[in-house]
Amino acid sequence: MDDLEIKIAIVFKVPRNALSLNGLLRGLARDRDRIMRETLVQIFAALEENLHPAYPQNRYVRNGRQSSARQFHTSFGPVRYALAQVVDRKTGRTIQPLAVLLRIPAYRRYHGEMMEAPLGQAVHLSYRLAARETIRIRGQGPAKSTIWSWMQEMGASQPWPSRRSIPFTFLMVDGTDVKRQPAPGTMQMRWAWAAEGPGKPFQIVGFWVGKDWAEIRKDLDQRLDYGRLRMLFADGELGIPAALLTDQMEIQRCIWHGLRDFRFILYQDGVKGSDQTMWREAMKANPLFALRKAQLETYGPEDEARVRERLAIIEKGFEDLLEVMPEDKYPKTRSYVMNFWVAGLTAYRYWLDHHRWPPLTTNQAESGFSRVVNRIKRLGRRWSDQGLSNWLTLALRKIFEPVSWDHLWRQYFQMHQGLRLRNLRVDYRWIPCIT
Repeated sequence: MDDLEIKIAIVFKVPRNALSLNGLLRGLARDRDRIMRETLVQIFAALEENLHPAYPQNRYVRNGRQSSARQFHTSFGPVRYALAQVVDRKTGRTIQPLAVLLRIPAYRRYHGEMMEAPLGQAVHLSYRLAARETIRIRGQGPAKSTIWSWMQEMGASQPWPSRRSIPFTFLMVDGTDVKRQPAPGTMQMRWAWAAEGPGKPFQIVGFWVGKDWAEIRKDLDQRLDYGRLRMLFADGELGIPAALLTDQMEIQRCIWHGLRDFRFILYQDGVKGSDQTMWREAMKANPLFALRKAQLETYGPEDEARVRERLAIIEKGFEDLLEVMPEDKYPKTRSYVMNFWVAGLTAYRYWLDHHRWPPLTTNQAESGFSRVVNRIKRLGRRWSDQGLSNWLTLALRKIFEPVSWDHLWRQYFQMHQGLRLRNLRVDYRWIPCIT
């Protein structure tokens, strides 16, 4: 690798009075982009000159430069440069040697070096606002359509990593409806989190758009060591237990969803409006729904008797509710309560075996969902299946795994050899002002 020396002479006009630090810094910030643009033009010219031996005259004929200068939008502003051209005597094809050397894609003005900030903005804002905000902060930037196309290209190129080497034992799943385009209707967006055990953080292990739980299970079998899983946390959506549970797993129903969904089950048994009040208050009176994480974490192995006593009180609450609920009048509600009695108390049975509390709710997944649902349902009203999938691929890295987001861009830039500064010499001299 050869060294390239570029000599730059910079002359600043320095006011004799009223110069402040902020004025000095703002002046440098204003001019640095111009210095970088001029430097890039000189590097282009030097590289083209160095390429002459690679295109000998017995094979190639120099053909001047492009009639219209190529425009490159960089993080330090737009640079216009007309690429030198040669004609291949054998094929008659016109070639730009610099474009070949630097692998400059045709018909693209914005390149990856420029796109990290706009794509990062588009995770939280609409594509239109991301474009505006990038221009406001940096003085220039891509249009919303350019940001969208880059989001699709980069999202589609990022496979979900395998996590089979991580000994996960907990799996948490959730989902929501999303409006789709072009036809009216909704599609299901679902995702899954996994943790190695109590007290360990949940990591996102996948998301799916328009797939049912059976298909999701097939994907999870590939991504995780599924046989290690011992507990499934879910909100009660139909199809989850049948698709995701194994003989080695138990299910813990989210107690928050369990209480919320009770009114919908009552409605299915014909109990509506104010007639639900008595039953909903009776369900809510169960001590299970008053539990708080901070309270549970105060229990140690020496408190096992207290935990068993509290469990007995909770079970007695479900038993009393079922006794006053005739089966012929409330068949669906009774079935719901009986199933929830079992699935809602799995965490208690786990504590009695291990003296550690697993989650009793899917709030961690719900909280994560809330960080993307507003962007999906309020700022982007209708999505295509593929468009949402590509956006989620980058958004989830940006929001939940910042290290993964940074790695994504480092990986992108490492695909190409970078320029490295070998030496920098800076000195100054005053030029007397002639008055």
